[in-house]
Amino acid sequence: MRETIRGRAFVLGDNIDTDQIIPAEYLMYNPAMPDERRMFGRFALIGVPKAQAGLPAGNVAFVDQADEANTSSEFSIVVGGRNFGCGSSREHAPLALAEAGVVAVVAEFYARIFFRNSVNGGYLVPFESAERLVEKVQTGDDLEIRVAKSELANLTRGETYALRPLGDVAPIIEAGGVFEYAKQANMF
Repeated sequence: MRETIRGRAFVLGDNIDTDQIIPAEYLMYNPAMPDERRMFGRFALIGVPKAQAGLPAGNVAFVDQADEANTSSEFSIVVGGRNFGCGSSREHAPLALAEAGVVAVVAEFYARIFFRNSVNGGYLVPFESAERLVEKVQTGDDLEIRVAKSELANLTRGETYALRPLGDVAPIIEAGGVFEYAKQANMF
């Protein structure tokens, strides 16, 4: 895992569910086929109502849909509120964000299955914030996550916020997912 994760923020609110992250109509793609796997990135967060995306700015597209070949986002850090990834146990949700270029999500807390799918699949680094950030960070802000210090620096605003340590999931994330971790720990 990198010591720092830098990127532009995409800010969402509370209760972002897996149907908003990747709606069921886009589950027709096969993640085992590289060309189809990329399509999960193209449609990541397409189910989020425009009024909620980019709080408080609003009306910001996560992935530019005007270019049909575009499968990635200019935003690599998602900042969410409470209960991020709630809804169904869709393991495609963290995959869709990762395929769009998201490296980390910072939320107040996660739905348990989304959190585990993010870690187990090696898709995302799911940080929990120690305070509510969705009103302090804006879509487009330049952020830097300092992993060892468990802090998020908003380089645009010159502010720093505490994150909760990754704890026991850190070695799994560092290995690239639960299967890679199990191989490295000689569990097979």
